[in-house]
Amino acid sequence: MLSGYSQIWQISELLRRKEISSVELCQEYFQRIEQRRELNAFITLDEENALKAAEKVDCSRHKSTLGPLAGIPLAHKDIFCTEGILTSCGSKMLRNFIAPYDATIVEKLKNAQMIMLGKTNMDEFAMGSSSEHSFYDPVHNPWDLSKVPGGSSGGSAAAVAAGLAPAATATDTGGSIRQPAAFCGVTGIKPSYGRASRYGMVAFASSLDQAGIISRSAKDAAMVMDAMCGYDPKDSTSLNIPSPRCVENLENSSDRLKIGVPKEYFTTGLDPSVSDIIMRALSEFESLGARLIDVSLPNSSAAIPCYYVIAPAEASSNLSRFDGVRYGYRSDSHADLQDMYKTTRTEGFGAEVRRRIMIGTYVLSHGYYDAFYLKALKVRRLISDDFKQAFGQCDVIMGPSSPTTAFEIGSKVNDPVLMYLNDIYTAAVNLAGLPGISIPAGLDDAGLPVGLHVVAPYLQEALLLQTAHRYQTNTDYHLLTPGIASWLDGKQ
Repeated sequence: MLSGYSQIWQISELLRRKEISSVELCQEYFQRIEQRRELNAFITLDEENALKAAEKVDCSRHKSTLGPLAGIPLAHKDIFCTEGILTSCGSKMLRNFIAPYDATIVEKLKNAQMIMLGKTNMDEFAMGSSSEHSFYDPVHNPWDLSKVPGGSSGGSAAAVAAGLAPAATATDTGGSIRQPAAFCGVTGIKPSYGRASRYGMVAFASSLDQAGIISRSAKDAAMVMDAMCGYDPKDSTSLNIPSPRCVENLENSSDRLKIGVPKEYFTTGLDPSVSDIIMRALSEFESLGARLIDVSLPNSSAAIPCYYVIAPAEASSNLSRFDGVRYGYRSDSHADLQDMYKTTRTEGFGAEVRRRIMIGTYVLSHGYYDAFYLKALKVRRLISDDFKQAFGQCDVIMGPSSPTTAFEIGSKVNDPVLMYLNDIYTAAVNLAGLPGISIPAGLDDAGLPVGLHVVAPYLQEALLLQTAHRYQTNTDYHLLTPGIASWLDGKQ
């Protein structure tokens, strides 16, 4: 079913023409959220403040011309600090933590006058590929409630796919924007490392984490990216360079695009139905004038083991601050200070977070640092060099976002290695710091979405969005919804 006016750029036009109000929009989205509670997409709602902010925007609109995002609702992943609102990271450890300030991303979108509906559910501390590892119970995929929505940004992806928000912020450490976007049939972009501020975004793995956006289309993503990206002096990893004007350049796509197709992506492990849909998408690009070029990423098979050395190592360091002393959960049952640390972290962290902390502590320990961590850093450089060499032959690289479509809830939760392999096509992009996007490419025989993964050279978000937008201009896959009719259909 087509989603009608559920895209940001269309809603923005309706608001500009005063055919709808921001208050009406927010009320409708809160009603939808209430009707789809079974998805468990949200941890916290902020209806009172949202309606107040919407009313303020509506009043301003009568007096002056506002920006394109003014009055448009969105959701924030519950890993971004939001002043006065619960920021839990999906964890018992932070179940009562009220952030005293806004993350830079939140502040920028607030300055653009977007309206926060609430905070979305997620894998605890962004550690997971299914959104099952949450203190607040699993998120369900709106296409099939028995399936996972992907992770860790599964709440954001499910909310956008189900029409509970036109867009949602998300974070990507090894594929946590692009994989859930693929599973839920929406568009998800991870910009280059350093393009969007990490200030106020609770850290998982600092050299890999990056904020991004999940939306219905590349055009919507471009609008939000223009507002949320840019230099932030409060973030030492933020790039002090001008950000591209993604919306202005959206139509500037080349008719002679050179698409690199890595041979390593189309081997055993890739579901045949996913492969068929991706090959069909590549053929559609060819029909638009693009040229397919065979490229090789010889070290791509090492991306998962490399990632699961570096990411846990950084996580073990970042999560050491959660000790029950300064803020967050503290166990009531302890004999002394040392026991308080141990029982607090045992009770406050879930199984997957504890697993990664222990792995990270192990690889950083004396005698194993050289054997594991330093080798992983060397492999990371080789992976980055592979991409540089491939981009010497092509403009963008394309392949599947995930080896399968969404899988059954509970089917992989007891097999961590099998779960980790869901990020086999996405983790390398984080290791290299490159921008990547997943866009809907169709449905498999079971009616589940398949995502096309597009990767561009460093800092080439404009090219990435141009490529995705050109595909979406000529196809309707991004308009498919899981049986959710749009209340805005009658507003045409």
